[in-house]
Amino acid sequence: MDARRSELGQYLRARRALVQPEDVGLVREPGRRVDGLRREEVARIAGISAEYYLRLERGRDHQPSDQVLAAIARALRLDHEATAYMRRLAHAERTRGSGTATPGVDDSVRSLLAQWSHTPAFVMDRNQDIILSNALASALGPGYMEPGANLVLQIFTEASRQHAADWLPTAHRVVAALRMHADPEDPRLQEIVGTLTLQDRDFPGIWARHDVAVQRTGVSRHWIDPIGWVEFRWQNLAIPGSSHVLVTFWADVGTPAAAAVAYLAAQVQQGTARTTRVDGESLAG
Repeated sequence: MDARRSELGQYLRARRALVQPEDVGLVREPGRRVDGLRREEVARIAGISAEYYLRLERGRDHQPSDQVLAAIARALRLDHEATAYMRRLAHAERTRGSGTATPGVDDSVRSLLAQWSHTPAFVMDRNQDIILSNALASALGPGYMEPGANLVLQIFTEASRQHAADWLPTAHRVVAALRMHADPEDPRLQEIVGTLTLQDRDFPGIWARHDVAVQRTGVSRHWIDPIGWVEFRWQNLAIPGSSHVLVTFWADVGTPAAAAVAYLAAQVQQGTARTTRVDGESLAG
């Protein structure tokens, strides 16, 4: 079976299991044992034959039309991003990464980060591996906002569980972003998923949901000694011509975060930037 069609079938089964009869106006009959909707119910709501929908779930249809996919998306109550992801699986629109070297970070991006003396920033790839960070980002998140760190692995550490304000929703968002952007055939993705599947009690259930999402902006908490816990706003910016994302942090004037940035910038300038601990709340995808 073609791997792409197998992925589509897995996705449809996972999303079907999450939609309850009441969600789509159906009456739940006594003794119902099915998790979510039945295949024939999805097919009926989508206006397609049950046999054709079964072929899709089993990976036996090569090219479902956009009209069919749109109808299934409505039946499964998929949002815009989830629908786009389903189309990508169905039509192999994503760029396969296996065996292809990932382009490096452009020199202009490196220069930009180096000149941002009051803006913590880093660059990550589609697996959320950090490949470049400026000095202020390293000071803000020593060890986990520096090259070689992975944001997905970081969110599933015990430190993150203990200190993140909303750990479970954050973990769901980070995993959804990983699935949205990563190439299923990328050995690095498989390494991340395999490691967390074996080592973390919550990851397998989160990954099995097949949620997808694009993270664009949000808030993360960081411990800065001697200031304490500080909330920073962050923004993800896609770098044109690559699969890399530039993650920037900023603070409104007069806020504790603004004072923290000024403090860290002064420490960086003196070459003595220190933070004693961080909550590891993963924030980008």
